[in-house]
Amino acid sequence: MSERRFRFGYVLAQKKNSSFIQDSLINHAQEKGIDLIPIDLNKPLIEQGPFDCIFHKLYGPEWRKQLEQFALQNPTTIIVDPIDSIEKLHNRISMLKVVNELNITQENETIGIPIQIFVEESLFNAITRQGLHFPVIAKNLIANGTADSHQMYLVLKPEGLGELKPPVILQEFVNHGGVIFKVYVAGEHVKCVKRRSLPDIKEEKLETLESLISFSQISNLTDQIDHSFDELIEKAEMPPLSFVNQVANQLRVALQLHLFNFDMIRDNKVGNRYLVIDINYFPGYAKMPNYESMMTAFFLDIAREKQNNESRLASE
Repeated sequence: MSERRFRFGYVLAQKKNSSFIQDSLINHAQEKGIDLIPIDLNKPLIEQGPFDCIFHKLYGPEWRKQLEQFALQNPTTIIVDPIDSIEKLHNRISMLKVVNELNITQENETIGIPIQIFVEESLFNAITRQGLHFPVIAKNLIANGTADSHQMYLVLKPEGLGELKPPVILQEFVNHGGVIFKVYVAGEHVKCVKRRSLPDIKEEKLETLESLISFSQISNLTDQIDHSFDELIEKAEMPPLSFVNQVANQLRVALQLHLFNFDMIRDNKVGNRYLVIDINYFPGYAKMPNYESMMTAFFLDIAREKQNNESRLASE
């Protein structure tokens, strides 16, 4: 990059701001010529800047209007990411549909999604009609970061359905060795990490367990299943890097997003079958070791793209 410095404006919710915008990230970015500048929501966006890029995790009609107005008057500023693209991830049915449209060309590994249905009336009739089997996971349709949207349940028996109020999404539970693969994407930069997940549930164990368990109480289930999770995670084989990168890059293009992560599990019954179970916009990058390097590399890619946009506009 040249001696030029790049101004990246940002606006995030308070909790996200405190976790993501750390001194280590600010300093690392500054060393590479990127200045991270907070956007003041008490002032019109159009009166702030100039910005080479704006990255944000904010919703609402007023912010959308300001962002669109700014983009019209500053056509070379890169917006990360468009609100229309972000909002596709707010619906748990539509967010996963794109996975089935990917064209993964790996020799052994396959990618898909669990069976899931959106139920507005009788939960039990829907399960019977769609061929779902217990256990299932119950989720809210809307995934917008609120406390309600994060509330999930593991339904182990038909009786558990009686404690749920539709509308709700019911998703097939697939035994996956108690390990989830969280894949973080920042543009073309991809990082996959292993994390603890729900334990496997054997059919013969179902009768000894409760009918419905909140995800916040899953530790109780873990105690009943009696697995050593640290050992499980340590032994779990990572998915092939080429496979992870191919899925991540195709999702990035299909979703038209720069910043997201997806949760992926490996089916115990078919070891090379992977399932995407969730996709999140602007996830907790700071949870990754050395996240500053990954994010700064992404910022530099955006800075190069901004320069290319300016050169193209100048030549027209």
